Amino acid sequence: MARSSTKKSARRSLLALIVVILGLGGLVGGLTAWGGGSATPRLGLDLEGGTELVLQPVLVGTEKINEGQVNRAVDIIRQRIDANGVSEAEIATQGGQNIVVSIPGSPSPEQLDAIRKPSQLRFRAVYVQALDTNATQVKPGGGATGTPTPTGTATTPATGTPSATGAATPSTSATAQNGAVPDALRAATTPATPTGTATAKPTTPAPAATTTAPAAPTEAQTEAAVKAQAVKGLTGIGWAQAKADEAATKVAKQYVALNCSTPGAIDKIVDDPDQPIATCGDDRTTKYVLGPSEINGSEIADASSGYQPGPNGQPTSIVEVALSFKDTGKAKFAAVTKRLYGLQSEPPLDQFAVVLDKSVITAPQARAVISDGRASITGSFTIDSAKQLAEQLKFGALPISFALQTQDNITPQLGEEQLRIGLLAGFVGLLLVVVYSLLQYRALGFVTVASLVVASVITYLAVTVLGTTHGFRLTMAGVTGLIVAIGVTADSFIVYFERIRDEVRDGRPLVAAVETGWKRARRTIIAADAVNFIAAGVLYFLASSNVRGFAFTLGLTTLIDLAVVMLFTHPTVQLLARTKFFGGGHRWSGLDPQRLGAKETLRYRGRGQFGTAGTQRPPATVGSARVAEGKAQA
Repeated sequence: MARSSTKKSARRSLLALIVVILGLGGLVGGLTAWGGGSATPRLGLDLEGGTELVLQPVLVGTEKINEGQVNRAVDIIRQRIDANGVSEAEIATQGGQNIVVSIPGSPSPEQLDAIRKPSQLRFRAVYVQALDTNATQVKPGGGATGTPTPTGTATTPATGTPSATGAATPSTSATAQNGAVPDALRAATTPATPTGTATAKPTTPAPAATTTAPAAPTEAQTEAAVKAQAVKGLTGIGWAQAKADEAATKVAKQYVALNCSTPGAIDKIVDDPDQPIATCGDDRTTKYVLGPSEINGSEIADASSGYQPGPNGQPTSIVEVALSFKDTGKAKFAAVTKRLYGLQSEPPLDQFAVVLDKSVITAPQARAVISDGRASITGSFTIDSAKQLAEQLKFGALPISFALQTQDNITPQLGEEQLRIGLLAGFVGLLLVVVYSLLQYRALGFVTVASLVVASVITYLAVTVLGTTHGFRLTMAGVTGLIVAIGVTADSFIVYFERIRDEVRDGRPLVAAVETGWKRARRTIIAADAVNFIAAGVLYFLASSNVRGFAFTLGLTTLIDLAVVMLFTHPTVQLLARTKFFGGGHRWSGLDPQRLGAKETLRYRGRGQFGTAGTQRPPATVGSARVAEGKAQA
């Protein structure tokens, strides 16, 4: 029964390994066919080349940039790039102020967009929000009103911000994180019904069909209305009347002149944190007048996305962006939400815009005071759009704005020749391990060869999958880590085989030697792999980017080594120990008791059979009748 149970256990382990390999293979095939992946590992900057971006700081007037600001910017850009996994990008400074970013391969539009948006993140109060059309008229209340012109364009009330094609800006709200159902912040916008052209939602009963539409407001009327609203907002935060009038006059002119659909319109906006600005939304169809910056992005402690938990703690179907502030930002956020909460009857003065790269990415409305610095933004989000907003909030706080100066393709630093040399070195190392195993362990050495092949297949598939799902790229340092892993894997086999041979030398039968040797070798193997994994982890988190590639592959192959030894090497030896060739101690098996110097201990094997320890079959058998006859004569 014990032998049967051991066989079943060994076969289950081998079956589990087959399932793992087939699963990884199927995942590679699926990602290649439908996930935009590749059937081969992605290569790093030194082996494949890539794209080089030079970012130049945008300085206003006599503004200067210092070394601390540059280093802080480098750290944040690296966080943005690494947010999708190990990408092996290189980031350096140039001339004390420019930042050079080198990305391996052909970066995705999302990666390039993340790097091209390295501006400061600011929180500003909303004074005016309206659809950017020629028919827009801003009322003193801050909303826009009007009716379609003969060309089919339209204005919209403050309760809706449909785009020029009739699509609406997704509404968002923010509540105290994990708080009650009532919103703490809700966007002043509401989705509009898509139609051929945008139409305004009437605030009064629809006029008779014979009623003519009012004339479109003049620029002077719009400018005056914007100025009045801006003055109201600025005096509300404590500005003197004269100072507010001067700033409001300037920003009203900027608002009228601003055309969000013009390419480069955002780039011309001066982002002075101490002054109000006229700017656009991310959709480039909505115009805003915003107050001075009241909270910087550096005050954000963390931002994440996911499904909002319900009162019972279980996730709901509502997608949220959870936001938390540092201690200094917490106090500022509480003061702002308290002020905006008292302006609910005067939209959009109760809105708070999040501005990244001088563009409004969201503008929720205050409906409660949030004093603990923990908010939850909800609305018409998908998981992907919520994740994008969370990353913008988390990694958007650069100490100074940067503009893309140049973008060039770069050739591999090492290239295919160095890769071939590295792979050749790995093959030579593997061949030497195989030759040593066959000379030292004879036929048992083929188990080492098979184990290395299995480990290589799993490593190849794992690196390929990680390249698609997490952006992992194999550099020369990573290839070095894979070569070193050959020795780590072979070391595990040597420890195991030597423990078995020690048990055979002590006179144990091979089946018992395998089980006893495994129990003792397993502890040593786990301890050795744990030390390797810890060393790889320390290197990964503390070393530079090149060494991180080596550390990552070393840690990955260490885990694979442990899995292969437990799921393949040990079960295979268990099954081989029950064969005639290995169990009988053949001289070429590598487990010959006589060659190993086993103790000649004569043991009774049952059914009248005797033999020396270390062999499965006794060298001689004596029939039970003769044994009985011998006992009688004695």
